[in-house]
Amino acid sequence: MYGQQRALDKVSFTVTPGEIVGLLGPNGAGKSTLMKIITCFIPPTEGEVKVCGHSIFDEPKEVCRCIGYLPELNPLYTDMYIPEFLRFVADIYKLKNSRQRVDEMIELTGLTPEIGKKIGALSKGYRQRVGLAQAMIHDPQVLILDEPTTGLDPNQLEEIRKVICNAGKSKIVLLSTHIMQEVEAMCSRAIIINHGQTVADGSLDELKHSGHDNLEQIFHRLTKD
Repeated sequence: MYGQQRALDKVSFTVTPGEIVGLLGPNGAGKSTLMKIITCFIPPTEGEVKVCGHSIFDEPKEVCRCIGYLPELNPLYTDMYIPEFLRFVADIYKLKNSRQRVDEMIELTGLTPEIGKKIGALSKGYRQRVGLAQAMIHDPQVLILDEPTTGLDPNQLEEIRKVICNAGKSKIVLLSTHIMQEVEAMCSRAIIINHGQTVADGSLDELKHSGHDNLEQIFHRLTKD
C-alpha cells in the first residue's frame, strides 16, 4: 500500500528454473514494486513471497543470497574502475575465487574493451553491462532484471540477449521491459499486470493463441483503460 493506493492486489505466480519470464505492464502497474518486494527492498503489507523455499520475512538474507538484482536505476560507484567495482561486489558475497569470477564476468558481459575506464566514463549501455555483471557475479539461482536492455545499441543488445538466454537455461529469470520484441526474443512466458492485478499469465504461444493477436496487440487490449 502507498497511502490509500494498493500497488499490488493478490498477484500470485510461481516460476521454475529454466524459465525466462517477462513481467509486463504500463507505467505505474506495480512491476518495480513487485521486484522490490521479491528482493527484500520493501516489505509487503500482506501476503507472502518465497524465493528458493526461503521466506522474505523469515529468511531475508537467504533470499538475497539466491537473487541477483539489476534495478531500473542501475546503482553504481562511478568513481571506481570496472574490475575494482566487481571485486568489491564479490567481496560482499565473500566469494573465494573473486578475481577469477570478476575476470569471467568481464568476459561474459563484453566489458573487456572498456576495462581501463572508470564507470563514470562509460556509456549507458556499458553501465548496464556492469550492472548485469554485478547481478550475476555470485552465480545466483534467480535473476531479477528491471529494464536490463535499456540504452544498448543493436550489437550490444544481441550480446546481452545471449547472456540472459544462456543464464535462463538453468536459472529463474524474471525481467521487466516495455519492449515487446525483447520479450519475444528471450522469454518463454509473460505475466501482464495492470493496476496492480494480474491480467494475463501464460506462455507466449498460449497468449497469442487466446487472442489471435501479436504480443503488442494483446498488451494494449489488456491494459488499455
